[in-house]
Amino acid sequence: MLSRVFHALLAPCAMTRHGACRSLRAAARAIALAMLVAFTALTVSGCAETAARPVPFRPVPAERIALPGYTQPGEGRFAVDVRRERTKDLVVKFRDAPLYVDGERVTDLMNGEHVALYLRAGVHRIGVTTQFDPVVEIRFVVDPRYTNIANVSFGTDHRILIRRIAR
Repeated sequence: MLSRVFHALLAPCAMTRHGACRSLRAAARAIALAMLVAFTALTVSGCAETAARPVPFRPVPAERIALPGYTQPGEGRFAVDVRRERTKDLVVKFRDAPLYVDGERVTDLMNGEHVALYLRAGVHRIGVTTQFDPVVEIRFVVDPRYTNIANVSFGTDHRILIRRIAR
């Protein structure tokens, strides 16, 4: 298609034998190049991944909770929401991510799930892993004055990550 446009622009110059059409040829080449760049940009941008609409996190099913004491509210305990970010990356989408609190396995988090843990105020170790990764732990300070949220995700190298979200 672009070659037809290019040749149509140059056809009048092909019939003349003098150099008066050099600027017209240069302009035609510039237009054809601009059209090629625009066409390529449209084609590539059409293939770009679009962001999915936000979907609420699903709670972890009760049958996958290994230590239910951590998921029951109680006197002097404060909620810590541990969320596993949703991903479309097939390399990590279907991996389970075992969740540990102070060295004890509490549950497995799957893609797009969350679990509410009820912990006493103070410092705790919250860790996650996969069958391919060592346990990654963070020092998590449970403070009743703040919303306590931990975020589990995967890096560009497909390694599991956990971080605290400040709110």
